Amino acid sequence: MLYSVLLSLIRGYPVDFSSLLATILASLVVVFLILPLHELAHGWVAYQLGDRTAKYNGRLTLNPLAHLDPMGALSLLLFGIGWAKPVPVDSRNFKNPKTGMAITAAAGPLSNLLAALIGAVLWYAANLGFGFPIEGFGYLITQFLGYYITINISLAIFNLIPIPPFDGFRIVSMFLSNRFLYKISQYERYGMLLVFVLLLTGVLDTPLNICNSYVTRGILWLAGLPFRPFL
Repeated sequence: MLYSVLLSLIRGYPVDFSSLLATILASLVVVFLILPLHELAHGWVAYQLGDRTAKYNGRLTLNPLAHLDPMGALSLLLFGIGWAKPVPVDSRNFKNPKTGMAITAAAGPLSNLLAALIGAVLWYAANLGFGFPIEGFGYLITQFLGYYITINISLAIFNLIPIPPFDGFRIVSMFLSNRFLYKISQYERYGMLLVFVLLLTGVLDTPLNICNSYVTRGILWLAGLPFRPFL
């Protein structure tokens, strides 16, 4: 994201400043709206399932100040992948702790996919000229929506990595034994570090790119259904 643009500037390569502006705007919208929405989704679903921990901690809100993690926000602005402060959830308050935790975990990535779907509908409308001229400001809008969709899908896929403490692990935990989960919990604090090492070494590039490609096609196909007569 911005990191690649900064490298281009340092190396003297030409930079599309319209694309740069669209990237910055999309990243800021995700930081101040979508990341809070992701965490609110976790907290709201947990609340519906009987856990009021998020509510008691003031996290059932879209206020970005309640969710903002400075390092996570900076990472998203630079690399397109980031995070907010995790919403506290106490699975002991669920009737079925494993199932309740899995459903709560799934709510975050699903909120990103829903946000991407809405963005894709607007992207189709903008590209077909429904209310926007294709040139000038309209072109900036389509670029913004394109980056916005990409970031949301990337966040959904990233969070579904089945390694603790990511949402994907909380989901698959529903099928794992308590004994295994107890052993894994002792190393959970190293999970984030492991994922970043896998990202830096390129190990996750292929599976993440494949998942992103298929999910993007699915989102665009679904969003494009109302516009089929105009395509």
